[in-house]
Amino acid sequence: MIKARVKAETTASNMGSYSDTCKRFSWTDAEKAFDKYGSDGVNIVHEAIDRWVESRNKPALIFENGGDSRTYTFGELKEISGRWAHLLTSMGFKAGDRLFICLPPSPEIYHAMLGCARAGIIFCPLYPNLGYHDLEMRIQDAGPRGILTHPDLAERLPLDSMVSVDHLLFSQAPLPGVFPSEIAVPDALKEMGTEMTPLWHDPDAPLYLIYTSGSTGPPKGVIHAHRDMVGHLVTAQYVLDIREDTVLWTDGAPAWITGTVYSTFAPWLLGATTVIQGKPFSASTWYQTLEKHKVSVWYTTPTNIHGLMEAGEDLPGRYDLSGLRHMACVGGPLIPDRFYWVKKHLKHSVHDTWWMTETGMICLANFPSMDIKPGSMGKPIPGLTAAVLDEKGEELPLLTMGELALKTPWPALMTGIWGDEGRYQAYFTEKGWFLTGDMALMDEEGYYYHQGRMDDLIKVGEKLVGPFDIEQVICQYPGVNEAAIISKNAEGESPHLKAFVAPQKGVPTSNRLKQEIKAFVRANLSEEVPLKEVEFMDQLPRSAAGKLLRRVLRAKELGLPVDDSRGLTAEDEA
Repeated sequence: MIKARVKAETTASNMGSYSDTCKRFSWTDAEKAFDKYGSDGVNIVHEAIDRWVESRNKPALIFENGGDSRTYTFGELKEISGRWAHLLTSMGFKAGDRLFICLPPSPEIYHAMLGCARAGIIFCPLYPNLGYHDLEMRIQDAGPRGILTHPDLAERLPLDSMVSVDHLLFSQAPLPGVFPSEIAVPDALKEMGTEMTPLWHDPDAPLYLIYTSGSTGPPKGVIHAHRDMVGHLVTAQYVLDIREDTVLWTDGAPAWITGTVYSTFAPWLLGATTVIQGKPFSASTWYQTLEKHKVSVWYTTPTNIHGLMEAGEDLPGRYDLSGLRHMACVGGPLIPDRFYWVKKHLKHSVHDTWWMTETGMICLANFPSMDIKPGSMGKPIPGLTAAVLDEKGEELPLLTMGELALKTPWPALMTGIWGDEGRYQAYFTEKGWFLTGDMALMDEEGYYYHQGRMDDLIKVGEKLVGPFDIEQVICQYPGVNEAAIISKNAEGESPHLKAFVAPQKGVPTSNRLKQEIKAFVRANLSEEVPLKEVEFMDQLPRSAAGKLLRRVLRAKELGLPVDDSRGLTAEDEA
């Protein structure tokens, strides 16, 4: 924990006073912001797109791809999503059927998502670089009725599993000519009408399915519903401070839930504009995007911030970033060095947030009107109760490490794990807590601090220590770029720790450096820290969202096969 405090950037935010907002907030009141919520049925597309057409015929989606920008107004998205909905229903898709979307970055991803939601079809965005076996597992698990993909990706499709898929939609021609029921979407859409009334649902009706890998078990298909819109709107207002004039850029892929929610539905529910960048990360591309589109709110990751830092301190000054008024991040610990670098060179505080695929929305956050304690996840959003529990499910005192838990229910909480009710129920306790599997502690002012995953706990003396504290200490050692800690249980021995360390470029590795790192940890944390091993790596395995994949390191230690390409691009582990 770091005791430093950074003053709030503004008091003129949507939230205003955190304590006052929490006192008066209710989810029932939040539902009143919608046009049709609580009537005969709901549909997120009506709230996010249709109701803004007449009053705000302005840009809803800006897709940027290497200087080529395509802009779509709310009116155009209404018509495009209508064409998609007509196309899918004409092909026999019914409410509850699944469409997998496996495309490289393109506007069609977002068009298809809206079309599916309009027609009650469950969409499932996938990373386009998933391997053959990853795709096969997901197809066998969820049984999609169709897959939307690009002709260049056709060879990755698992032929044996495709017999169960009725339709294969390609975002452009020429068609591969290998699979039955191949359809060129651009040609087919021309024949479709633009008007389709949204299918009205019960709020719990499924909206999308998203796969996320955990620390144990195969990737799981998390189900989210149309009622998520209540949580999306509240967090967009209070955490990201989105207003009518906001241009939001969430730089996450749509196959990562952050991109699914906060690149699309969350800003659109407030009539705001969202920017999508189709190119892979580079510092110059990121700065150019901020400048060109006058981005006012930027939701990014610690990994991308680190990439900007590596590109140099002089680069930000070459761009006009005057439109930027608020920054937030998610996807991993925001270590103080990264926070203060942004504060110095981009002139804004980064507001760290915490949530999971399963929670469906931001749950803890540093709010624009609240002082920041660097290294903290912040406080629970209004309407949500958090606690730190012991192994018996009892609340722990302040400054005591335990499992982060959230009191159920809240609107965006997942409604299930596809085909695995037991795995779903394991998240919940009889006392109404949702168990996150993350370690945390809370200070005397109600700020929460992430301490790693529960399965990474190890006892040091009389207390439990998570990997994050040790990793932070190692990263303070000169020449270390990043570090990851796992625990090991050798037969007949007490558990001990192993560190995987990625040195900075040009730093020579040696046995002496290993010993120096061990000594540094003991000197700065505790003599009892059982750090017995250090291994150097060029880079640590991370997900596409930048989340450290300790499961890959554990598998490596156990001698189990590891698909490195999957490890570096698979879904976020949260």
